[in-house]
Order: sequence, then C-alpha cells, then structure tokens
Amino acid sequence: MARPTTRTRGERLHTLVTGLPGLGLGLVVVLGLALGPAQGATAADSAGTITYSEATPDGLQALVSVPADAEVDLDGVQVTVDGEVAEATAVPAGSADALLRTTVMAIDTSNSMKGERFAAAKAAAREFIETAPDNVFLGIVTFDSDVETALPPTQDRASALAVIDQLELRKKTLLYDGVLSAVAEVGSEGQRNVLVLSDGADTTDTPIETVTKAIEDAEVRVDVVALDQDGEALSALETLAAAGGGEVIPADPAALTQAFAEQAAALARQVLVTVVVPRSVEATEATLQITLPTADGTLTAEAFTTVRSTPISEPLVKETPWSPPTWVVYAGPAAVGLGLVLAVFLLLPKSKTVTAADRVSQYTASQSKSAGAGAGPLLDTDVAFASAKETAANMLRRNQDLDARISRRLEAAGSELKSSEWLLLHGAIFFVCGLAGIGLGGGNPVVGLLFLAAGLFLPWMYLGFRRSRRRKAFNASLPDTLQLMSGSLAAGLSLAQSVDTIVREGSEPIAGEFRRVLVETRLGVSLEDALEGIGERFESKDFEWVVMAIKIQRQVGGNLGELLDSVAATMREREYVRRQVAALAAEGKLSAWVLGGLPPLFMLYLFLTNRDYVIVMFQEPLGWAMLAGAATILAIGVFWMSRLVKVEV
Repeated sequence: MARPTTRTRGERLHTLVTGLPGLGLGLVVVLGLALGPAQGATAADSAGTITYSEATPDGLQALVSVPADAEVDLDGVQVTVDGEVAEATAVPAGSADALLRTTVMAIDTSNSMKGERFAAAKAAAREFIETAPDNVFLGIVTFDSDVETALPPTQDRASALAVIDQLELRKKTLLYDGVLSAVAEVGSEGQRNVLVLSDGADTTDTPIETVTKAIEDAEVRVDVVALDQDGEALSALETLAAAGGGEVIPADPAALTQAFAEQAAALARQVLVTVVVPRSVEATEATLQITLPTADGTLTAEAFTTVRSTPISEPLVKETPWSPPTWVVYAGPAAVGLGLVLAVFLLLPKSKTVTAADRVSQYTASQSKSAGAGAGPLLDTDVAFASAKETAANMLRRNQDLDARISRRLEAAGSELKSSEWLLLHGAIFFVCGLAGIGLGGGNPVVGLLFLAAGLFLPWMYLGFRRSRRRKAFNASLPDTLQLMSGSLAAGLSLAQSVDTIVREGSEPIAGEFRRVLVETRLGVSLEDALEGIGERFESKDFEWVVMAIKIQRQVGGNLGELLDSVAATMREREYVRRQVAALAAEGKLSAWVLGGLPPLFMLYLFLTNRDYVIVMFQEPLGWAMLAGAATILAIGVFWMSRLVKVEV
C-alpha cells in the first residue's frame, strides 16, 4: 500500500520517559526502542505517556502509550487543557488512519555483523514487521560501504520481509550517512521514529554535528540499539540518541528478537485521543492532561504541547448580540395599541371642505384626462384618508415655508400630489426604511441610521431628479413651441388662441403647463402673469425672455411673431452650444461618478458578501474615524471634480 503524502499536520511533540532503573535488560530495550511509543509507567503508579501530539484546524490529536498490563476503558476518557474540561474521544491507534505513524529501521550490514549477530538482527526485524500494527508505515535503510534505501516507508509487510531476507554484508560502516538517509526517508508528517541497529564505529568523514542538527531540525525521535559497543563508538551513539530525544539500549544478539517483539506490541497498545480544544484556551501551547480509566484505577498522561495550529483571534463581530433596553418591552405593545387607535381615528369619515385651489387642481386634472396627456391621475383621496391629509395640511399651514417648499418642488416635478399628501407619503417611506434598517442591520444603530437617512433624503432626491428631467424636456422643446406660436400669430390668431393651439398640438410638459395658463386666465389671472408662473416653476431663463418679449410687445407694439422667431433661433443656438459642452464634459462627469461612487458601493458589496470583514469599521472608534476621514476626502474630491466639469452656457 502506497504511503499517503497529502496529509496536513501541525506542530509535533515527543515526550519521553527515560532512566527507569532496575527493570532489567529486556524491559529497558522495550521501553527504549525508537519504533514507536515513549516509555509508559506501570499500572501501579497510574501514569501513561503522551508520545506524540498534533494540532490540526479541527482540534488536537494525541498518541498515548499504555503499559502492557493496563486494560483501559476508551469510552471513559477525560481530557483537560490548561485545567479546562475538553470534549474528547479515544480509539485504538491501530484502528484509526487519522494519524500517520512511520518507523524507519537503519540496519548495520557491515562485515562486523557477520555470524550470530546478523542472524539475530534479521530475526528481530522479521519479528517486528510481523507484529507491528498494519497501519504503521515501515521503511528499511542499510549502511555498509554504501547507504541504500532498501524499502521506502510502506504498509506492504510482504515486501518488507522480502527485503530483510535479501540483506547482505559488505565492508565499512557508513553509520552517519545511514542515519541521515533514514531521517530523510521518515518524512515530515505524523509520529516519526528512527531505529538504528549498529555494532561498529562510523568510518565516514561526515561530522557528527551535521547528523545531530539534521535530527533536531526534522524533530524525529532516534533510538539506537548498540550491539556489544563501548568507548568512543558508544559515546557517538549516545550523542545521536540525545539529539532525537531517544536513548541507547545496550543489547546482545540473544535479546534482540524479544525486544523487537515487545516494541511491536507496545505500538499496538497505543491509544489515539482526539480533543476539541475549548475556546476559553486562547494560547497555542498549553498543558494537556489525558485520563483513562483502567481496572486498577486511572491512567494519567500529561504534557505541555501545542494545542492550536493557529492562534485564536477575537471575532470581528461581537458575540453578544444587541439587546434592546427593558423599557422597549413595554413601549412596543403600547406603540402598537396607539397605532391601532390612530388608524381607527383616521379611518372615521369626516366632512371635507373643497377650497378654490382644490377646484382649480381638479379642473386641470380633468382637462389633462380629456386631452389624453401623459400625466398620471390624481392620487386617490378617499374619505378614509381625508382626516390624515387634513391633519398634515393643518401642520403645513402652521409652517408656511415648508408648505411652499414642498409645493414648489412637487409642481416642478410634475407631481399631482398635494403638499399634505406628499408629507404623509414621505413619512411612510421614512418609517418603512427605519424598520428595514433595524431588520437588515440586526439591531446595529449605524446601519439603522443609514437606512433612516435614505428614507429622509431619497424621496427629495427623487423629486429633484424628476424636476431636472422635466426642466430639460421643457427647454429642449421650447424653440419648437415658440415656432408654433409664431406661426399661429402669423395666421391671424390671437395670443390666447395660439396658446390654445400649443395645448392641443404641443408635447408634454409644455402642453400641460400652457393648459394651466388657460385655466388661470379663465379664473381672472392675466396672461402675462400666468406665463410668468411657468418660468418660475421651471426656473427657465429662456422662457423668462419669452415672457419679457411678450410684455414689451404688449406695451410698445410690434410684430410679436418675428420677435418670437428671433428668440427661438437664439435658443436653438444656445441649445447647440449647451449640448456640445455637455459632450466635451461627459468624460469628466463619468470619471466623477465612478470615482465618487466606487468606494461606497464597494463598501456596500463587502457588507453584503463578507460582513464579518467590514463590520468592524462600524463598531470600533478607529473604524469610525477612518470612515469619517474617507468620507471627507471623498466629498472634497467629488466637489472639485463637479466644479471642473460644470460649464454654464
């Protein structure tokens, strides 16, 4: 079976227990071999060993070495991280593929191993291969006059046994190079162990410091079985074992097979514990304590290790949701009840007094309908809403300036709503926007204020847009209207009759405005004053010239038709220049719109698609300051760009 290479692993920890005196050669060899677990305590002292731990994005995995005489209850596992109780599960390490375990045997095949030593080494290796858990990857490296990777780490036990059977002896002992090759073959993931089996000193020129540094950098545990070694050769082996956190186990050929068999059994007894680290533990390193119940008590293993692959960060969105104050609980039902009472009061029918202004508006609307004009019908004024409109009208009467402002804007936009009706509609839009802001913003006051601002200003901006579009249409069709009026006068019609011709044959919005002139003249308003009203509503300098020309003609006489032709020609020339200037300034205007709209639109996009990323700008004082600074700079830039591209004609 091929060795997986796509697993992602975190920080590694090798915790070892060494130096247990008086246990005999066989037990010392079992506890010291690098093929897997670190030394575990006996059941009597209730201690185990965490041989390896690994932090992953989903939690923490740890391998616990269990003594040979301990029968643990995996369902009763208990784990604490820095004293905080953590959720955990335990399974036999041999039945789980979640954590990679790799062991590479570096075997001395020099001529000094000839005879009984070599046979014992091969028998011990075969015993380990046959006894080790199936999910442990095994590799074999041989060193003599050459270093050879006889078998890369694999789970194919048949191939490993075949390699052991084919081992041959040669001259020299390239011990250090063999250890370096084994460290390279063991990989960089999971629990990794190197077992060196040697009976001679190194014969290469490789410095031992190079080997120890490679072992430390790779974080690989190295244990050495020294066959009949002493003096400098044994000291070098001890240096290698110390660099890998292992130890040197002196042995003789007769003890090798039993030692390898015991070590394989120890690998099979390892327990894999998966831990969900509590969020209250914010550090990346902490004390991990694992407790497993046994028949004789409890087995406890403890180590200071890496518990998180990445530091825990404070959430950008506050975990505590916004909660309304206590008074809202009572104010809400009270507001609903008050609203129901107000609705009933507004729906009660009341007598309505029709004023002269209302009669004029209704007459104008009826004329618009009969002429098939494009203006929409009047807003439905059923009796159910009469009281509400009357209340709004009374409020506007007390504030004449507001009433006049609303009326002028409605007239310029071509809306048939009254100021009181518009006030009610605007209030409803403001209320709905506020509710939408509270709902979409999750109670965030900044988002609520933004929606309230939209409900307050957008209706006025909409009226301004309609007024601007209507004014442009009026100015664009004014030269043709004057031409039509001039032709009517030349045909012998009076000025009032020429106005009526424009009403019947002209286009909106001029036809509607001239219709209003006729209605006002029939109610006693002079023709010049009625025409001046059009110029005031549209704020049209061109039409003011027309009215001035009509007044002069009325006072001093002359040919009004020729005068209107001259004014129309002047207007056409000015319109031509205006359009040419607009075309030349279009690029600058487009740039102003793009540069001015891109930052807020991109902020809105981030708010809708990645809210956690951008919401901090609205929650922290530094974010508020940054928003204020950005808005100020953006406003200044937009202002100057608008000044540069605005050309008066």
